[in-house]
Amino acid sequence: VTVALAALLPLAGARRSQDLHCGACRALVDELEWEIAQVDPRKTIQMGSFRINPDGSQSVVEVPYARSEAHLTELLERVCEKMKEYGEKLDPSTHRKSYVRVISHDGTKMDLSGVKIDGDVASSLKFACESIAEEYEDELIEFLSHEADNVKDRLCSKRTDLCDHALHIPHDEL
Repeated sequence: VTVALAALLPLAGARRSQDLHCGACRALVDELEWEIAQVDPRKTIQMGSFRINPDGSQSVVEVPYARSEAHLTELLERVCEKMKEYGEKLDPSTHRKSYVRVISHDGTKMDLSGVKIDGDVASSLKFACESIAEEYEDELIEFLSHEADNVKDRLCSKRTDLCDHALHIPHDEL
């Protein structure tokens, strides 16, 4: 029995780590998409060269600010702070952990039954989020700078394998 348990412990630890990194990736994408949606769609930023061409013109274009690289980079620097607004939920049938918001964006009451809220969960999630944001910054900017569908699945499952078990996880709206 001891040998069997010793063989299973690394698997449990690996699954816990996979659940954490998958949850952090999915929460990170949710938070970024929510932040992008909060920006006035009419707000633009000038991109391009500010040098004057020989004909006296400038090669400057205006792009929507919400999905600009400048805005996304700024969001990536601070978005992982939002992980303290998440708790851990254990699926009773699969024993897999998922991470859910415990504080709504709009102040509506949330069903927190079965959700574990503690500082260790929040700090682990924040650390995982920061690691993912740093390691996959280019991919996040690439996906989010264009209005891509299913960014969570495309980034967290297909591009990174952080959620290779999670293609069946239902999409949740924030």
